[in-house]
Amino acid sequence: MLDIFSRYVVGWMVAERESTQLAIQLVAAACVKQAIVPEQLTLHADRGGAMTAKPLALLLADLGVTQSHSRPHTADDNPFSEAQFKTLKYQADYPARFGSPADARTWSQSFFTWYNHEHHHTALALLTPADVHYGRAETVIAARQQVLQQAYAQHPSRFVKGAPIHPSLPEAVWINPPKKSVESDAAIRH
Repeated sequence: MLDIFSRYVVGWMVAERESTQLAIQLVAAACVKQAIVPEQLTLHADRGGAMTAKPLALLLADLGVTQSHSRPHTADDNPFSEAQFKTLKYQADYPARFGSPADARTWSQSFFTWYNHEHHHTALALLTPADVHYGRAETVIAARQQVLQQAYAQHPSRFVKGAPIHPSLPEAVWINPPKKSVESDAAIRH
C-alpha cells in the first residue's frame, strides 16, 4: 500500500495467494499503524476479487475510508504503484525467484526499508518518502537551500543560470483528479 503523495509504502504483505481476509488484515493494520482517522483516506485499488469484496468494503466503511477502483480491464491505472513496482523489480539484488515465502518477506523487508528511508525521488524534490510522509520536507529543503546559497556565494561563476533554487514538492497528486465544477470553469474564463 502506497501513499501516493509521499510515495511512502504504508503497508505490504507477502502471501501465497490473494484473499479478502488477507486484504482486510493488510488494510486494517496499515490504518492503525498510520493513525488514519475517518474521512482522511481514499484507497485506490485494482478490481481484483479481494479488493472488491463486500467484507473489505464494510471494513473500509467502518474506518471511514473512501474506495476508488481502477478502470475495468486497465492493469496500469495507478502510475505511482507501477513506478514503485518497477523500482522493486529493477533492484540489483532482486532474485529470479524466491526460495520460499519467508525468503520473499526477508527480501521485501529490506527493500521497503530502503525505499521509504533511503531512496531519493526526483518527483519528491530528491527527498525520501519518509521525509515527505513524516513532515520533514521543509526542514530538509531549507537546509539544502542554505548549502546551495553558500556554494553560490563562494563560486558564483560555477552557476551559469544564476543562484540555484532547490526543487519544491508538488502541491497535489491525483490518480483521479476531481472534476472541475461549472462555477470554477466560468471563473477561469472571466
